[in-house]
Amino acid sequence: MSKPKYNRVVLKLSGEALAGEQGFGINPTVIKSVAEQVKEIAELDVEVAVVVGGGNIWRGKIGSEMGMDRAGADYMGM
Repeated sequence: MSKPKYNRVVLKLSGEALAGEQGFGINPTVIKSVAEQVKEIAELDVEVAVVVGGGNIWRGKIGSEMGMDRAGADYMGM
């Protein structure tokens, strides 16, 4: 296999992506799949940083409806 183009990558995952079809929380099957794919990348001697959003746990819209500042509520999900 040829040498990877990048030595380091950042993988940004939405919280919703980790929830899978259920749409909220964290789906263990999805987590395992993501972990296996990250492992494959790491085995190519590529450094991987993973950033995960929290939209599957907290939505800014919900906080806004509860009287919170919308921007602040959105940041809680991040």
